[in-house]
Amino acid sequence: MDRTKVHRPRILVVDDDTAITKFIRANLEAEGWQTIRAADGAEALKAVEKELPVLMILDVMMPNVDGLEVLQRLRQWSQIPVIMLSVREEMAYKVKCLNLGADDYMTKPFGADELIARVKAVLRRNEVSNILPRQSTFTSGDLEINFVTAQVTLSGNQIRLTPTEYNLLLELVLNAGKVLPHSYLLQKIWGIEYGCQREYLHVFIARLRNKIEPDLAKPRYIITVPGIGYRFQVTE
Repeated sequence: MDRTKVHRPRILVVDDDTAITKFIRANLEAEGWQTIRAADGAEALKAVEKELPVLMILDVMMPNVDGLEVLQRLRQWSQIPVIMLSVREEMAYKVKCLNLGADDYMTKPFGADELIARVKAVLRRNEVSNILPRQSTFTSGDLEINFVTAQVTLSGNQIRLTPTEYNLLLELVLNAGKVLPHSYLLQKIWGIEYGCQREYLHVFIARLRNKIEPDLAKPRYIITVPGIGYRFQVTE
């Protein structure tokens, strides 16, 4: 038995197209990852529980349980990063997938270089930042962040954030009162290759607000500065 293979991070590839899965798996394994395959949505959900992959690459169009339904079910109990695959190029459809909880979206066809770059970027930003400010906690109104445990609570109730959501909130909080431009946040959290993809930032800001803002119509913490970016506002 090859013990080195057992300890390699597993990536779950979910697609009913055998040719696509062979292409993806071959390129990922050449980079050192271990891959497992699921041919449909139901099989994919079981594989997440059984195999504990570090990432899922999920096709949208599949028989029976499609990718969107898989993503919705998955987000009820798991924050595993997910890259969606689809032939659809419309921005509205990409935003829909991100709103449902996807971490990234790739349009078919794609090359090996793009695949590897996207996987590395998603895994990188799903590592919770290890930056520890001078203080161990931060409080603003009913919102409290424990930097040591990376836990966020609102009115004493723990808020579940994905690593990307947490890192975005952390960046805003560490620069409280400052206006952070769109491009700065995109490159800081997502990487330089995402510097122009504002839809990612807009979606994740909306996801954060849904979890921490008491009134979405009048955000208390994350303030939009039109045409420029966002600012975290400290309240008493």
